[in-house]
Amino acid sequence: MGWTNSHLHHFTIGRKLYGDLDLLEDMGVEIEDSTTTMLSEILPANGKRFQFTYEYDFGDGWQHEVLFEGSPKPEKGTKFPLCLEGRRACPPEDVGGFGGYANFLEAVADPQHEDHEAMLEWAGGKFDPEEFEPVKATKAMKKGLPDWRNDEDF
Repeated sequence: MGWTNSHLHHFTIGRKLYGDLDLLEDMGVEIEDSTTTMLSEILPANGKRFQFTYEYDFGDGWQHEVLFEGSPKPEKGTKFPLCLEGRRACPPEDVGGFGGYANFLEAVADPQHEDHEAMLEWAGGKFDPEEFEPVKATKAMKKGLPDWRNDEDF
């Protein structure tokens, strides 16, 4: 997605919640540790389609349906993880959920909007909501998520 993994988030898989115990320890519900759970422990061994949900940034309320459609047979010379396709750019971190993102897109698209320059600067100088580059996504996946516990920017 391009987010920093620094907000409250969890996966709902069946009747279990998986999340970062350091972030969710005070939630008052039983949570499995998503930082040590391997996908291979969750995905069906038979390779059948499998769906679960992911919620990111409880304040902004980003809800995602994740669909596992199977594992392709490994091809010689192919390194994983590998992003084959996708659509649209990830909304900026802390944009304010759906409503905030709609306001952000409106400001960025209209050079006459009072917040146009500020929003572009906040987004790093440019933002194209239609942009998606599988090669860039693959590089980001291989790099991994930033560790908010040890990053001075958080």
